[in-house]
Amino acid sequence: MKKISAIVALVLSFMVVLSACGKASDNKADKKTGTNQAAGGDLLKQVKNAGVLTIGTEGTYSPFTFHDKNGKLTGFDVDLAQEVAKRLGVKAVFKETQWDAMFAGLDAKRFDMIANEVGIRPDRQKKYDFSDPYITSSAVLITRSDNNSVKSFNDIKGLNSAQSLTSNYADMAKKYGAKIVGVDGFEQAIDLLGQKRVDVTINDKISFLDYKKQKPNAPVKIAATSPDASQSGFMFRKGSNTLVDAVNKALKDMIADGTYKKISMKWFGQDVLK
Repeated sequence: MKKISAIVALVLSFMVVLSACGKASDNKADKKTGTNQAAGGDLLKQVKNAGVLTIGTEGTYSPFTFHDKNGKLTGFDVDLAQEVAKRLGVKAVFKETQWDAMFAGLDAKRFDMIANEVGIRPDRQKKYDFSDPYITSSAVLITRSDNNSVKSFNDIKGLNSAQSLTSNYADMAKKYGAKIVGVDGFEQAIDLLGQKRVDVTINDKISFLDYKKQKPNAPVKIAATSPDASQSGFMFRKGSNTLVDAVNKALKDMIADGTYKKISMKWFGQDVLK
């Protein structure tokens, strides 16, 4: 009997040890999960702790994001993003990449947000968060100055259209039956048009007007303007709620105190919010 009692006691002791180990393991797992959630749950806190807002942009899309004659990154979106960062109390750090790589860069957490005239549309809103719109513009159909056969969007069926592959304008060109020729940005599209390597390009009206202001003799013209205006905003990964809210507040404050209008007038000579 003593031998059996000793065995029972030993088994009970072993079970107690296993139970304690299980609790310790569970506690570690809970702590690890909590840390991971805290690290990924508040992007605004992370940005403020780092003192830096990392922003993806092209740097080739005048007048929104481009390099001036001295090589400095500038533009409407750049000025706007820098002002937002300033109001968040952090430094804006831009990482330049091609348009079609920006979305992957955001997914891979290379940036906290994208500032590059990204159109707000339903398919993107399913995957990404957006700020409130900060600019409204229309799409225009651009041709060479000597092209009199293209007068409407319906005329581009079967023609070669230079477009950034994942842009709203590429989708629009496809809708009207054009053959898409991939480009890195607006200026390359215009260059191909001038070289007669493509027939048309669909792009942003404000971009075109700025381009013609800089290069009034460029042999291109607007053949048609879309009646539908599009809106653009800063783009974020899903779940960036705290940062999106803070950016929206900064935008609202900028509009209220006249800073937004000042930036808009600098680049366009008018208020482009609406």
